[in-house]
Formats: sequence, C-alpha cells, structure tokens
Amino acid sequence: MVEENRMDLTPGNYVINKNNNEWGIGQIQSSIDNKITVNFENVGKKVININEINLEVINYNDIS
Repeated sequence: MVEENRMDLTPGNYVINKNNNEWGIGQIQSSIDNKITVNFENVGKKVININEINLEVINYNDIS
C-alpha cells in the first residue's frame, strides 16, 4: 500500500476489500502501525495487516 494512503485509514472511515467483496463495507475501529481493525457488515471484526491486504477507503454516502 502506498504510504500516503495510510493516512486515510483512520477510525471512523469506511473501507472495502476489493479481493473479498462478500465482506461488505467495513468501518475502521482502530489503527496501530500496520494493523487495522475493521468491523465489516457481513463478516464482523477483522484485524488486517495493511502490508498484505489493500483496503480501499470509500465515501459511505456515495453508495447509500
């Protein structure tokens, strides 16, 4: 993941994992170093290493 995109991975922001669309939309709960905790609508809480999984920040209002 590109370094400047990490700044968008802050608690409260919404994300998707394009490699696992079935997870649905997730809201970031916490961000510590390269570990992001996300609560996804279809699979619950996941702790994600952003060096291994690319999350895309989305604007929740654009998809509602």
